[in-house]
Amino acid sequence: MRQKRRFNFAQPVFFSLLLLIGMFLGFKFHVEIGSLLRSKTGNKIDQIFNLVDKKYVDTVDLKKLESETIEGMLSQLDPHSVYIPAEDVKKSNEDLEGNFEGIGVEFFIVKDTIYVVSVIPGGPSEKLGIKAGDKIVKVNGKIVAGKKIKNAEVTGSLRGPSNSFVKISVKRIGIAKLIDFNIQRGNVPLNSLDAAYMAAPGIGYIKINTFAATTYDEFFEGITKLKKQGLKSLILDLRGNPGGYLSAAIMIADEFLTAKKLIVYTEGKSSPKKEDFATAAGNFEKGKLIVLVDEGSASASEIVAGAVQDWDRGIIVGRRSFGKGLVQEQALLNDGASLRLTIARYYTPTGRSIQKPYQDGLDYSADLYNRMRHGELTNADSINNDAQKQFKTPSGKIVYGGGGITPDVFIPLDTSAYSAYYSQVVAEGILSELCYQFVDNERLSLAKYKNVDAFVRNFNLPAGFMGNLLKNASAKNIKYVAQEWFRSEKAIRLQAKALIARQLFQKEGYYRVMASNDPAYLKSMELLHRN
Repeated sequence: MRQKRRFNFAQPVFFSLLLLIGMFLGFKFHVEIGSLLRSKTGNKIDQIFNLVDKKYVDTVDLKKLESETIEGMLSQLDPHSVYIPAEDVKKSNEDLEGNFEGIGVEFFIVKDTIYVVSVIPGGPSEKLGIKAGDKIVKVNGKIVAGKKIKNAEVTGSLRGPSNSFVKISVKRIGIAKLIDFNIQRGNVPLNSLDAAYMAAPGIGYIKINTFAATTYDEFFEGITKLKKQGLKSLILDLRGNPGGYLSAAIMIADEFLTAKKLIVYTEGKSSPKKEDFATAAGNFEKGKLIVLVDEGSASASEIVAGAVQDWDRGIIVGRRSFGKGLVQEQALLNDGASLRLTIARYYTPTGRSIQKPYQDGLDYSADLYNRMRHGELTNADSINNDAQKQFKTPSGKIVYGGGGITPDVFIPLDTSAYSAYYSQVVAEGILSELCYQFVDNERLSLAKYKNVDAFVRNFNLPAGFMGNLLKNASAKNIKYVAQEWFRSEKAIRLQAKALIARQLFQKEGYYRVMASNDPAYLKSMELLHRN
């Protein structure tokens, strides 16, 4: 398994201090320590742990100390080699495996009420007829409404081993009595493809949120659907996609490249060079292609974007990508924990490594902040590419290694609509709560929008919606500032419409609404129509 995660850990200075202190203690103690060390045949870390266990003045949680030591050791290697405790392994793998064990609903808690936001297609709840808008009142006979219940508690009660059962009672609009469901938990698919739709005649849009085990199958299904609808040009949105399986990225890149073209190669000290080439089975080798990236696009996303850019196959639009060019392999340890260890670097077809620097005391985690501070996210001229790491594509275009994929067309981060007021109403969940309550109250009247197209074209927020938002914000002590309100009102209205669309038409509804004010999306449409 190959994946990336970023962690920051404290340096393991404890053991160095322990040894230094020991140098200044009495002869008797020195002899006892020496005999204990000589009794062990393991390495220094084993010896020190034995000493701490046997001799330390206070009781020590050795398991915790062991984890922190491993984490500290790995922090000296690279930012993506990580230790995962046994209790976290299953959860950390779920997103990449493309499924989890549970009942298959997405929920949101509004004023101590658990709302079903959406029912995951193919999951146990969908098969039994649970619907978006249902309110979960009881779980296994226990009332959960009005109990100040937390998200973690709900998740813990609804998830569980496959084939186990959980009973829930829901309140549904128009039905007086609670409806009881006895749900057999099962494997619930986690979709990594958020949207696949025709944005305009001949132009399709696909949004991928991660590269999981199921991503290629989802992509193939999506692009096949779009081709039946007349797909000629494609916008592939990889913004905010942190990566995932290398194999999934290779298979998707293969869809765009002709046979025998190099997609990526990997190489490390103990990992021989391995090249991956495109096959003759590409499903979209000739149509116009645009790939959207930003500072959140990493690893597998950069493999796809890099292959497209290096072969002059399409246009990369957005902002410079994250810059993660390291490959991890996961090893399962004896106690059920796992180690994700960097074993190789990957290189794009032109031979560039896009891994950004992480050595020589650099604060890897502060890279995004530094990009913002230096103006890179708002001004293309502020992108700091290394002139020593220039490469040329077959057409002669200059591309750069050493720190992400620099787009062919730069789209600045739009901060014009954001304000402290906007940030607060979003962060406090006020806007989300109002949208969920609105849909809950108006679900019957909203049924007239038979599809997402009709909703996008015809729905407008009703009079009084924004007034209720101001009222709810004031109730949570968010101060109204006229200048900030007028600056952000349009963006707030758009976000509200998108959140409502998400409840009615899943994630595709959200992206369809937001597209109307998405600079990268609109620029892509312009480029495709122009060319």
